[in-house]
Amino acid sequence: MTMAERQNNIIESLGLRAMGLCEYLGGLTLLLGATAVWTVRSLARPRWRDIHSLSEQVVRVGIRSVGIVALVQGFIGAILALQLVPTLEQYGQESQVAAIIGIGGFRMLGPIFTAVVLSGFAGASIAAELGTMVVAEEIEALEAMSLPPVRFLVVPRVLATFIVMLLLTTFADLMIALGGYLVSRLALGPAVYLEYWQNMRDTLEGSDYVTGLVQGGVFGVLLGLIACFEGLKVKGGAQGVGKATTMTVVNSIVAIVLAACVCTIVFYLFKL
Repeated sequence: MTMAERQNNIIESLGLRAMGLCEYLGGLTLLLGATAVWTVRSLARPRWRDIHSLSEQVVRVGIRSVGIVALVQGFIGAILALQLVPTLEQYGQESQVAAIIGIGGFRMLGPIFTAVVLSGFAGASIAAELGTMVVAEEIEALEAMSLPPVRFLVVPRVLATFIVMLLLTTFADLMIALGGYLVSRLALGPAVYLEYWQNMRDTLEGSDYVTGLVQGGVFGVLLGLIACFEGLKVKGGAQGVGKATTMTVVNSIVAIVLAACVCTIVFYLFKL
């Protein structure tokens, strides 16, 4: 193979990847638009069936995730405290560990780690469920009965991940702060824990909580959309379902990190 042929193959491969990415983003955008339209229609004329479906998804996605989120976020707070104190002691500022944990946890670590946990816990489950319905031709059955799959399958799941992320972000913030406090109390001494909560209250502002909450909502929408999109485009039977669950976790984590970067830039520009 000549050098020119190798270059052509590389360019062709990059072009195909770029086209695939554009196709993927286009599909997500179309699904987002359809979800937004059906969400507005459902809110304008709510039905008991819609409310029941939404509440069922909130319980399934959110309530069952509380334990693992509490465990992960509590350990993150503990790790932060243990990592920060030795460095802060060199400057006589070990009491400021609470301030750093509060700002880092509330603004970024709370929502982003909660979203990552939820992508593996709930996102893969949503993709597998919808993928199984596609394989069993249940989606075609809904369309044959003039029941839009987006309204009855996608909207409840996307709204559920959005609502759950808002609630779990707040819960995660508290668990990070509590994890840092417990380690400070048990291992780091009175110089750290005596004024722990006071220092955190003095440092945190309303914008710290709001920015984290906004990111949590964005992550929730992205997670729900990607999981539903991967599930609805399943092909190839059980193998396709397995691939959809894997790609849901991978693509969700990538999207979450990119969205966190974009949100951070926006908050920086607007001094939030």
